[in-house]
Amino acid sequence: MSTPAQHLARRLGTRDAVLIGLGSMIGAGVFAAFGPAARAAGTGLLIGLGIAAVIAYCNATASAQLAAAHPTSGGTYIYGRERLGAWWGFAAGWGFIVGKTASCAAMALTFASYAVPGPWWAQRAVAVAGVVALAALNYRGVTRTALLTRVLVAATLIALTVVVAGIAFGGGADSAHLGGWAALGSGGVYGVLQSAGLLFFAFAGYARIATMGEEVRDPRRTIPRAIPAALGITVAVYFVVGVAALLAAGPGRLAATTAPLTEAVRAAGVGGLAPVVRVGGAVASLGALLALIAGVGRTGLAMARHRDLPGWLAAVHPRHRVPHHAEIALAAIVSALAATVDLRGVIGFSSFGVLVYYAIANAAALTQPAADRRWPRALHVTGAIGCLVLVATLPAGSVAAGLALFAVGLGGRWLVLHRRR
Repeated sequence: MSTPAQHLARRLGTRDAVLIGLGSMIGAGVFAAFGPAARAAGTGLLIGLGIAAVIAYCNATASAQLAAAHPTSGGTYIYGRERLGAWWGFAAGWGFIVGKTASCAAMALTFASYAVPGPWWAQRAVAVAGVVALAALNYRGVTRTALLTRVLVAATLIALTVVVAGIAFGGGADSAHLGGWAALGSGGVYGVLQSAGLLFFAFAGYARIATMGEEVRDPRRTIPRAIPAALGITVAVYFVVGVAALLAAGPGRLAATTAPLTEAVRAAGVGGLAPVVRVGGAVASLGALLALIAGVGRTGLAMARHRDLPGWLAAVHPRHRVPHHAEIALAAIVSALAATVDLRGVIGFSSFGVLVYYAIANAAALTQPAADRRWPRALHVTGAIGCLVLVATLPAGSVAAGLALFAVGLGGRWLVLHRRR
């Protein structure tokens, strides 16, 4: 366990926490997730978006309630350990660490693909440079992370506003596109649920506020305010952008592209806004990557404190008060992945790990005493069931990869504990 000298510094207020949540959620997902969601559900992706938002809200209340009672780094890794047992905590932490490390590499490559439409080797170099630069910034302290997040979130929202306004006034939007496919798309109810699971990937960033609970001032007051606020703003942004994209291009054209917002502005007759989409995608990817590095580093710190990861990862920088060993290790791993493997297709895989993570969070919240309860138990039951339903409807490859991921992690922990005995 950590000593007082190893604790992180509480420097984040409510506004900072909300912005970190927004930076995590209004990331590259808004520029990419509508494509696979449209393939799964057609116009029913809007219903899937609503389902994902409801489940995300249930999960957000569980995370906020738990974070107020356990204001330390680690998020559901800590909540699972404290409320359900060490194995449950490890499962949540392992899924988060591995899934989000892959997401870091995916965000780095997404940033590079928007920023440098050149040869693959140039994109790889830019991706690694982005990881190193953001890791260096995180190393300097959480207040610098929060400051850059403000800039990136503002730039992303400006870009999205320009895109939506261009579609609205470009003359190419058509309400008939909302009825172009069957009401629930070619996949029916299953397709709608699958789209919800894919779109949930975009809402998962509010966990970053909870994982950084050790750096929030007055956490019992700040975190329960910041998490729902960040989620509410994100849901509104995604709904507006999703409706605009469907009106402009229709579900068929969105489903056939890997750059749905670029396709939407072209279909709306405002193809001149494509560079705005490119800049917005690059900036949003950087914002998501910045928040991911901070969140994974703090979870790694918590797991190292409890010997579920190597103990040297628990070091806290004496001046900057950040988990510098964990962040250096993460930057090295993500840089290696970004330089060698294309992980931009990990949305489903990451969703699997995140949904299991939040199912455990809801289960942990159900065990809290009345004194710590801020929301009805029914929300946590709904959140847990919703997470498990969405896991079951993810693409088969994502489910298989997720199950393999947990088998490796849980099996490895059993071997380590067996050797310690």
